[in-house]
Amino acid sequence: MGNSYAGQLKSARFEEALHNSIEASLRCSSVVPRPIFSQLYLDPDQHPFSSADVKPKVEDLDKDLVHRYTQNGSLDFSNNLTVNEMEDDEDDEEMSDSNSPPIPYSQKPAPEGSCTTDGFCQAGKDLRLVSLCMEQIDIPAGFLLVGAKSPNLPEHILVCAVDKRFLPDDHGKNALLGFSGNCIGCGERGFRYFTEFSNHINLKLTTQPKKQKHLKYYLVRSSQGVLSKGPLICWKECRSRQSSTICHSIKPNSSVSSTVAPENGTTNGYKSGFIQTDAANGNSSHGGKSSASSSTPARPGNYSLSPRPSFASGDQATMFISGPPKKRHRGWYPGSPVPQSGLVVPIPAVRPLSRTESLLSAPVPQTPLTGILQPRPIPAGETVIVPENLLSNSGVRPVILIGYGTLPYFYGNVGDIVVSPLLVNCYKIPQLENKDLEQLGLTGSQLLSVENMILLTIQYLVRLGPDQIPLREEFEQIMLKAMQEFTLRERALQMGGQCTPVSPGQLPWLARLIASVSQDLVHVIVTQNSLAEGISETLRTLSEMRHYQKLPDYVVTICASKIRGNEFCVVVLGQHQSRALAESMLTTSEFLKEISYELITGKVSFLASHFKTTSLGDDLDKLLEKMQQRRGDSVVTPFNGDLNECVSPQEAAAMIPTQNLDLDNEPFQIYQPQLTVARKLLSQVCAIADSGSQSLDLGHFSKVDFIIIVPRSEVLVQQTLQRIRQSGVLVDLGLEENGTAYQRAEKYVVRLDNEIQTKFEVFMRRVKQNPYTLFVLVHDNSHVELTSVISGSLSHGEPGHGLADRVINCREVLEAFNLLVLQVTSCPYTLQTQQSRISANNEVHWIQLDSTEDMSCKEKLYFGMNEYSKSLQWGITSPLLRCDETFEKMVNTLLERYPRLHSMVVRCYLLIQQYSEALMALTTMASLRDHSTPETLSIVDDLLSCPGKNKSGRGHMLILRVPSVQLAMLAKERLQEVRDKLGLQYRFEIILGNPASELSVAAHFVARLKTWRGNEAEEWTPRTYEDLEGLPCIVILTGKDPLGETFPRSLKYCDLRLIDSSYLTRTALEQEVGLACCYVSKEVIRGPTAALDLSGKEQERAAVGENGAEELLMDLERPQSNSSAVTGTSGSIMENGVSSSSTADKSQKQPLTPSFRSPANSVGLDEGVSAGLAGAGETLKQECDSLGPQMASSSTTSKPSSFSSGPGAPRWPGQPGPGFRGAHAALPPVVILSKAAYSLLGSRRGGKLPASAALLPHPDVAWASPLRPLLPGHASAEEQSLYYRRWTAARPHHADHGNQADPASGARLCHPRRLLLTGPPQVGKTGSYLQFLRILFRMLIRLLEVDVYDEAEINTDHSESSEVSQSEGEPWPDIESFSKMPFDVSVHDPKYSLMSLVYTEKLAGVKQEAIKESKVEEPRKREAVSMMLTKYAAYNTFHHCEQCHQYMDFTSASQMSDSTLHAFTFSSSMLGEEVQLYFIIPKSKESHFIFSKQGKHLESMRLPLVSDKNLNAVKSPIFTPSSGRHEHGLLNLFHAMEGISHLHLLVVKEYEMPLYRKYWPNHIMLVLPGMFNNAGVGAARFLIKELSYHNLELERNRLEELGVKRQCVWPFIVVMDDSCVLWNIHSVQEQSSQPMETGVSSKNVSLKSVLQHIEATPKIIHYAILGVQKWSSKLTSQSLKAPFSRCHVHDFILLNIDLTQNVQYDFNRYFCEDVDFNLRTNSSGLLICRFNNFSLMKKHVQVGGQRDFVIKPKIMVSESLAPILPLQYVCAPDSEHTLLAAPAQFLLEKFLQHASYKLFPKAIHNFRSPVLAIDCYLNIGPEVAICYVSSRPHSSNVNCEGVCFSGLLLYLCDSFVGADLLKKFKFLKGATLCVICQDRSSLRQTIVRLELEDEWQFRLRDEFQTANSADDKPLYFLTGRHV
Repeated sequence: MGNSYAGQLKSARFEEALHNSIEASLRCSSVVPRPIFSQLYLDPDQHPFSSADVKPKVEDLDKDLVHRYTQNGSLDFSNNLTVNEMEDDEDDEEMSDSNSPPIPYSQKPAPEGSCTTDGFCQAGKDLRLVSLCMEQIDIPAGFLLVGAKSPNLPEHILVCAVDKRFLPDDHGKNALLGFSGNCIGCGERGFRYFTEFSNHINLKLTTQPKKQKHLKYYLVRSSQGVLSKGPLICWKECRSRQSSTICHSIKPNSSVSSTVAPENGTTNGYKSGFIQTDAANGNSSHGGKSSASSSTPARPGNYSLSPRPSFASGDQATMFISGPPKKRHRGWYPGSPVPQSGLVVPIPAVRPLSRTESLLSAPVPQTPLTGILQPRPIPAGETVIVPENLLSNSGVRPVILIGYGTLPYFYGNVGDIVVSPLLVNCYKIPQLENKDLEQLGLTGSQLLSVENMILLTIQYLVRLGPDQIPLREEFEQIMLKAMQEFTLRERALQMGGQCTPVSPGQLPWLARLIASVSQDLVHVIVTQNSLAEGISETLRTLSEMRHYQKLPDYVVTICASKIRGNEFCVVVLGQHQSRALAESMLTTSEFLKEISYELITGKVSFLASHFKTTSLGDDLDKLLEKMQQRRGDSVVTPFNGDLNECVSPQEAAAMIPTQNLDLDNEPFQIYQPQLTVARKLLSQVCAIADSGSQSLDLGHFSKVDFIIIVPRSEVLVQQTLQRIRQSGVLVDLGLEENGTAYQRAEKYVVRLDNEIQTKFEVFMRRVKQNPYTLFVLVHDNSHVELTSVISGSLSHGEPGHGLADRVINCREVLEAFNLLVLQVTSCPYTLQTQQSRISANNEVHWIQLDSTEDMSCKEKLYFGMNEYSKSLQWGITSPLLRCDETFEKMVNTLLERYPRLHSMVVRCYLLIQQYSEALMALTTMASLRDHSTPETLSIVDDLLSCPGKNKSGRGHMLILRVPSVQLAMLAKERLQEVRDKLGLQYRFEIILGNPASELSVAAHFVARLKTWRGNEAEEWTPRTYEDLEGLPCIVILTGKDPLGETFPRSLKYCDLRLIDSSYLTRTALEQEVGLACCYVSKEVIRGPTAALDLSGKEQERAAVGENGAEELLMDLERPQSNSSAVTGTSGSIMENGVSSSSTADKSQKQPLTPSFRSPANSVGLDEGVSAGLAGAGETLKQECDSLGPQMASSSTTSKPSSFSSGPGAPRWPGQPGPGFRGAHAALPPVVILSKAAYSLLGSRRGGKLPASAALLPHPDVAWASPLRPLLPGHASAEEQSLYYRRWTAARPHHADHGNQADPASGARLCHPRRLLLTGPPQVGKTGSYLQFLRILFRMLIRLLEVDVYDEAEINTDHSESSEVSQSEGEPWPDIESFSKMPFDVSVHDPKYSLMSLVYTEKLAGVKQEAIKESKVEEPRKREAVSMMLTKYAAYNTFHHCEQCHQYMDFTSASQMSDSTLHAFTFSSSMLGEEVQLYFIIPKSKESHFIFSKQGKHLESMRLPLVSDKNLNAVKSPIFTPSSGRHEHGLLNLFHAMEGISHLHLLVVKEYEMPLYRKYWPNHIMLVLPGMFNNAGVGAARFLIKELSYHNLELERNRLEELGVKRQCVWPFIVVMDDSCVLWNIHSVQEQSSQPMETGVSSKNVSLKSVLQHIEATPKIIHYAILGVQKWSSKLTSQSLKAPFSRCHVHDFILLNIDLTQNVQYDFNRYFCEDVDFNLRTNSSGLLICRFNNFSLMKKHVQVGGQRDFVIKPKIMVSESLAPILPLQYVCAPDSEHTLLAAPAQFLLEKFLQHASYKLFPKAIHNFRSPVLAIDCYLNIGPEVAICYVSSRPHSSNVNCEGVCFSGLLLYLCDSFVGADLLKKFKFLKGATLCVICQDRSSLRQTIVRLELEDEWQFRLRDEFQTANSADDKPLYFLTGRHV
């Protein structure tokens, strides 16, 4: 009836209900069906089995579940809600529905002549999966391939194509009614009715065709392309009981042993009925489709612990009970009218392979398909009937561990057994790749036989002993060791004889032999036919045993069948073991639900009544009443008094503690480790930005904003807010004003609850609206609740389910380019799986904390999990990690008595009783002392007595960890009642620490806290646990996980006795013990025994029980003090009682600690604050500038100040202050564990890691393979991460599960902007990431800043005054008046402050003070200042933005080859030879060049015309010589040129070309010849000028042919340094009032506007060089008086190559080449003009550029040579001097700079008598002045009349210098001469030619050469004296 409604979803549910109702009433014989409307509207729309779905109605604890056999032997579950689970068991038994014979269904006869063969369609085409599995089948979009079952062909599946809209979704809902399908065989399309379709494919049905009944499976392609049976189609809300977790059917080798039952299910709970094996493993959400990819099944699932039937899942389950749901309604129970065919527990059947093959496991997709696994009928011998009342009679619920082979079917009372897949995966050896096998020391062939596995299992069980429970991880390591042994033995035996394996015949006696040593704890049963015999026998024996008889803990059942080989399983009967195994199969959420269910349904009433009486048998309530009456109205005195002293409640409430202990007035501090980690985070962010992946462009952002997402814990939110407020980070980041920051902080912390969606949307809107702000999303405690949104359907309405996934992994977050995600956690293991979304490179781990040796005594050390484990070896009477043996014994007795209750319930009730009785024993009833465990008694005694000792009333905190909220509320209620009736309500507080609610503290305790804190506001209440510092209290901490809350230093005891075997994962244990982790003073770790040397008085009071010696548990009481800030708590503020940060800093001679601004005193963070801590003394500013990973600072180099306990750092318990007697070190809290946890944490493995590291890291992940290496004990955090990323996989409900590898590349998607910060609990991660935000902001500001030189001009006092012949406002110089100005030869550029002065007449009058000789070793530090970059700056490679993206990068790698190499040759008269340069020209820049028509030969570079007027271009080509700065050179001129067209050529040395080409692929390169690789900057400038002149001539010739006059071609080029960053324009503002002080206004302009302005100068071709002045903050209006100067220009020049054709740069020069060139140009009578209204800023670049050579000897004799001094750069010719590996010219120039005292003694500070230098300017030291004279005829020179020179310098002089010229000059007596030549012969010739011997006297020993070898062509020089 559904077909006609195809597509109408709205009425679907009504239709279905109506249909079911009619059908049921037709079939039903006795039970009246529920009416249709009550069924429709009164049934809640359940999620696929939320636990409520399958809970039975209230069962009383004392009654057993009554199982009645009906007349047909099936169970009547008349009190269960599980109808839907009880239906249709066998796929193929369609008839099992009712007693009546099936109603035959009349089918239309097939059309004439059509095929009617089963498995073929009517067109005769084969439809069977077996024949089609390799075919490529084309199906229309929106259709899926599904498998149909024909009743006549039970072993085959028929392939059909069905429109997926008519199939259900993952939750069994939303299937449109009706049908639409195609036949795959003949291709016929458009069947609109399933009836019609079933006829066509010859289903030959005897019942009405229903798609729900006959369409069974999805079909899927395996990785090999084989089509195979996939998961069941989830009709009707997943009631079809699929076993999808494993869904091996998807795996191609599903045919092999499909044993795997899920390893750790997620919702496998206490459920009745057939636990539907799919969703029970958390996969229903994936509809079994995607979940099948989880090759490692989820947590041991689906097996019940409750007295209700339970079922294991597994592949076979799919085969046997996966029929579609019958249309019955819920009211109709499968009772008498429709008998069930026996209650079947389907256990995965396993076919053992033949002995020769290895045991392949199911979940590995490498093996090819070997046929489809089909269901088999059940032989009678393979069933087990579970005896009635098994649990009640024996007190044990047996756990059957699946082994190897086919498990039988279980009938009868199946609720009393549990089937666990704990070890099943260990027996299925996976296929591993060879590299993995090698790593494990195995060979591929060596796998264990079943016999060996059985023997290993028995040995393992024997070894476990009576207390331990089997652990999968342990057994896997045993299997691995065994396989490694076999491999070794196999290798050994290859030389010799054959190794004989255990034969099946020997197995039984070997097994019994091994078991015989177990003292009857392990039994072996061997049967011949099937495992069922052995299991039945075990269960029968168990049910007949009496309680007093001894049971074995384990029974190993072996079936030695001839046909099938050996099979086995283990039945666990040990009381302790079976319970622990069963309970550990539940996830935390499930067992918490189970507990609340037990409490709600009253199952605990028997236990509760047991605890109504005290251990002495008295009625507890009556006893308390009696005590209350005896006490009357009065209460025990709150503090400063004994427990016997009583006062009235009013008096108690009014008592105020005397001392104001000032605890929280310390400023917030960031400690050294936090600083270091913040820097590591920052350098990681820089690494992401530099990675070249374009995923983060730091240069884009100018601001930092953030949001912190925390788990659902009110206290954690408040704690984080407190940290934010105290750190002042909101003000530092400029997000909030100082006044409002306190209130506004709340918008930055968001809790993962139902309101997060709206808050998060607001945040994401901010992210989108502010593209220039870098947002940081901090996900704190990110391991908590990391479940996927998709699996939310399984959450049973659990709050917080999938929320983190929805926020962190949503598309907007992943795509936002301005959003960094920082996940912070102490248990990162769930984020480090094979599917992790965080790249392993982006993990930042806390620094290693155990370097105790190099820390000063004042520092605090972290005391974490490892230290707790280690402390057990301290050998002290009172260990910090304890296990309460007496308590455990009591628990075990109770657990035997109440086998149906969860052990946590029993433990909790006992704990409440223990504390209640201890309170009573210590106040009124001493007789109860013996009945409290000594552990509990000493804790309570400490809690009660501590406040009584003095007037401060401070005491300790005790944490009781009770994960179940209901149990916690019960505990609070009971303890409060006992406390109040004993009159202790003013003595200590009891607080429920529920994450969902705020702290609630009684008013009188709040008053006390306020008094201690001093200056708190009236309305102050404690909001965090830290606020409770000093309050004597019991905090009952509840909730599934501890969420990272920090506890105060007064925490002394952490009671974890409820944390039992349900918590055996690494994360669970570590976060529980993490509650107690803190910082302690060093002595605790250094000398524990000394620290704990208790005084006699304390020992007396520690003997608490009457049993004397055994109970002498020392209490570690901290002594009290009246004067110190430290009470008997585990802490102090700063050492020596110093509490203010300023005194701390002074008093302890520590380096500067960055005490960042606290709300009270906002002092901006100083530039250098971190300098003291940066180890290398680098300021943050420089660190940020270089952006490199050089951020880390070593914690050893600086000793930061003692760790005070500012709230920013989690508890740093301090040393006692001066008031302490005996000064005991404060100890970490004492942790009391359950036996299970203690045995793990107490057993130290070798190495740093606690034993818990071997466990499964987190319940949401699974091991990827049972064969894996052990995590090494000394593994660092990085190694652990890599280990987990290789060997664990996310389970289907994990948020990362969807992040599967890309099938093509195998690579996984890691989010590029996501980081992970990990560190142990309470180590200070919050402070660290807040500090990170701060330094990230500073760095972004630094990225927007640049350090530019800021130096005033030099030599301004003795420069020639140039007459201002032009009015100030002129934009350009007037050539007439300008040419009349004299040239100012003095050098004003501050970079030349250590150079020789150039002589002017004015200089002669200056009195020069002696300049102290500057030391060679220390180059002068030049002044620099930070400037904000503007939009017109030049950039280096680290800048990325959208606009200059094309300019910088090539779009794809292919374009790298798009630039072409062109040789260009010209002859140079100076060099006297042909020069061949290479151009590298990118395709995009070829338009700037002229190529020959044929052969693409480079002819010239295009030049514009003088007359061209183009506002969108500059005319001059720009040349930038660069060396050593491929990354840091400012070669990106895109913004400086405002994006307009320009021609920019990089001039680079040959050996550096590949580097520059890599970083600047879009730039034209001019590559200098190889001979210039060692040359200086002079060579580059010389070649630029020569090449440009040659090109000018070529262009003139080319354009002349086109009719352009030669002089019209533009003759200018720009030569600029690679460190020019910004250009400014200045104007003088007139201020009439003070004419003296006119101001200067500056504005940033682009390079384009500067060049265009200068190029527009009238008559520009008459100027030789034009330039601008150097910027300085001291630019005054005075220096701008003249808009133009005729003086030296440097660094950035417009050079007229036509006019300067005959003036050359000296290509040998390394230094001062521009001064030399300017002087030559001027002496040639050419004009040099400096525009003073423009200035240039030069960046202080720390790498590359004109750097000195490191001068080393040519032949290294030994490594440790003393540095070579400049005077050793020259030597006598032919001497034995050490020859140096450096260019001759470089050695000469360096020598001259330092040799002025030797060479020109008369010239020192004698500026009236300068040294005469002809045709050259060389730096000969700042003490000497040089008079430059040109030898060229008609040159303009300085007036030398009357000057007596103190020396003569002749450097490589040419033929213009003659003897006549020299005779014109006068020299002082004793003046010195220095003649420098290329070689010895030219030196002699020069002396002869210039007739020097007439006036100068030479000695033989005055000849020198530079200290080069002859190959390096040394220079020679001769010195002499004037006579």
